[in-house]
Amino acid sequence: QVRLVESGGGLVQAGGSLRLACEISGHIFSTYAMGWFRRAPGRDHEFVAAISWYDDGVTRYSDSVKGRFTISRDITKNTVFLQMNNLKPEDTGVYSCAIDTHWASLGTHDHDYDYWGQGTQVTVSS
Repeated sequence: QVRLVESGGGLVQAGGSLRLACEISGHIFSTYAMGWFRRAPGRDHEFVAAISWYDDGVTRYSDSVKGRFTISRDITKNTVFLQMNNLKPEDTGVYSCAIDTHWASLGTHDHDYDYWGQGTQVTVSS
């Protein structure tokens, strides 16, 4: 059974930083990419960032986080990270990681990913 567990969320003031981690366990035949999404109250599920599992870790970011967030992965530890700097109140939400096992070219939609974690809450106060 595939399991993704996020950690690192919390409460931070605007301008602060947090580092999220997502650890993968269980058997996966192939992992092509990992993604981070977030959901804020009253808003749609939003793509944040994605990284290819191989190919030197090619990345993709939403315009709203580009230049502030960095996605990375440690293949040896089956873990993907999201370093979030210069956080803003609008970054508040539940952040979830997901696995793409069929290669959706660093997709930005929910249906591009096959397994999801439960999420971790990030709250940015003004």
